[in-house]
Amino acid sequence: MKIKSQNSNMLLAFLTLLGIIAVVALVGFFMLRKGPEIVQGQADVNEYRVSSKVPGRILEYRVKEGQSVKAGDTLALLEAPDVQAKLEQARAAEAAAQAQNEKAIKGARQEQIQAAYELWQKARAGVTIAEKSYKRVKNLYDQGVMSAQKLDEVTAQRDAAIATEKAAKSQYDMAVNGAEREDKAAAAALVERAKGAVAEVQSYIAETYLIAQSDGEVSEIFPKVGELVGTGAPIMNVAMMDEMWVSFNVREDLLRGLTVGTEFEAYVPALDQNIRLKVYYMKDLGTYAAWKATKTTGQFDLKTFEVKASPLEKVEGLRPGMSVILEK
Repeated sequence: MKIKSQNSNMLLAFLTLLGIIAVVALVGFFMLRKGPEIVQGQADVNEYRVSSKVPGRILEYRVKEGQSVKAGDTLALLEAPDVQAKLEQARAAEAAAQAQNEKAIKGARQEQIQAAYELWQKARAGVTIAEKSYKRVKNLYDQGVMSAQKLDEVTAQRDAAIATEKAAKSQYDMAVNGAEREDKAAAAALVERAKGAVAEVQSYIAETYLIAQSDGEVSEIFPKVGELVGTGAPIMNVAMMDEMWVSFNVREDLLRGLTVGTEFEAYVPALDQNIRLKVYYMKDLGTYAAWKATKTTGQFDLKTFEVKASPLEKVEGLRPGMSVILEK
């Protein structure tokens, strides 16, 4: 009876051990079974930097970080007194050039024209007297009364009077007609040049008003009010929230089914919802970005690819930096 009881206990212990082994094997099977690969990406958005062509001091901000803006909204004002001074200089140069142009177009003053006319009339009278003197002396010379030298002197005086009359006439014509065509063209060109200088400085002044180039959200503001900024220095970033996309770093052995144009579903933990995405960009990240070194006999290193995908529909509440989960 005692031996039979011992055998029963041994059988029970054996069966218990078998049960424990079976339970452990079953648990190990489920726990060690390979689950789906998780690829984690994040939402991102295109941004543009707002900067100015001219150096200046931040005078005022019209927006705050996180504020939505529309294209054409004024974001900030710069103070640039040196540019304003250059504008005054350019305007003064324009006024001087305009005055010179008007003078060239108008010609000489009426008093100058009258004076030139009087000098011309005086020269004409001189020619008349010289012609009469020449005729008298010529008649006397022909009669043998006057010497040849006297005739030569009178002839020279007549020729000089004619030349003087021609010069006076030219001066009078110049006063009446004003400046030459080339001089007028040069004066007009100087005016256009001065206007161009004014327009250039005005364009610099317009750069002191920083304007939003497209709709978006102010993501970051760099300098404080009162700080100096240089030419081209970034002042703020504006995120274009309508241009959202998701970036994944995918090991190449997980790329199966991911090609440009592929549509897939991913999970956004922050929103607790699935979204539909479409791949539009793929590029390897180089050997430095290998995630898994497997170079042994008959194997190779697995490289990493950057995969970008855009939502098929606008996702309300999706923000840059939110995690997006893809199961492979």
